[in-house]
Amino acid sequence: MLIKFKSLSFIRTKILPFAIVSLFGIAFLAVSARIWLPGDMMSPAPVN
Repeated sequence: MLIKFKSLSFIRTKILPFAIVSLFGIAFLAVSARIWLPGDMMSPAPVN
């Protein structure tokens, strides 16, 4: 039982913060990638 709590604590203190920061970084790159796109690709898609 003690081993289970130890591994949960390791996940909570080491892996979870890394996963949150990584997810934020990926989302930030996806949003900021629009800076390098050509101008016509930045406009919304046509509706017709």
